[in-house]
Amino acid sequence: MTADDVQAHADALARRALALPELAEARTVAAYVSVGGEPGTLALLDALRARGVRVLLPALLPDNDLAWGVYRGPDSLLPAEHGGGRMTLLEPAGERLRPRAVTEADAVLLPGLSVDARGMRLGRGGGSYDRVLARLERARVRPALVVLLYDWEVVERVPQEPHDRPVDAVVTPSGVRRFGRPASET
Repeated sequence: MTADDVQAHADALARRALALPELAEARTVAAYVSVGGEPGTLALLDALRARGVRVLLPALLPDNDLAWGVYRGPDSLLPAEHGGGRMTLLEPAGERLRPRAVTEADAVLLPGLSVDARGMRLGRGGGSYDRVLARLERARVRPALVVLLYDWEVVERVPQEPHDRPVDAVVTPSGVRRFGRPASET
């Protein structure tokens, strides 16, 4: 895709996501800064913040768990090298919140490589978001779980492990697909 295509997809994705009742009613959203070929998230993060939503962004810990920080705009993001310099992520500057801070979120936006027709998400294999989902389950909180993807990343079936949990919805530039519980129950 060209740079213009990438931006157009990011803008469409932000519009679709912002129209979700789960995000319209949220006071706190745990999100992420896209990397590499992932659909762009900065427009969405800025729009949520402009609405007065507290946006939590992850900071990768040495054990692949996630601490969190409050997003204060694009200038508050700092590059952080991980894996001996093999990977650079943009992480929030400022105070680090403990991994359990995600349990305060009304909605959690999850990255992924794909989502299937059952709502099962395929991640990158590091287990960071599997830990997030397990933490939410242990805390007995049930924020809306939403994956942001390109249209072609929604597939018929992905591999599933016993610890995997389905998401509530996938948002793509062309639409929203829901799984499981309706938006009114999130």
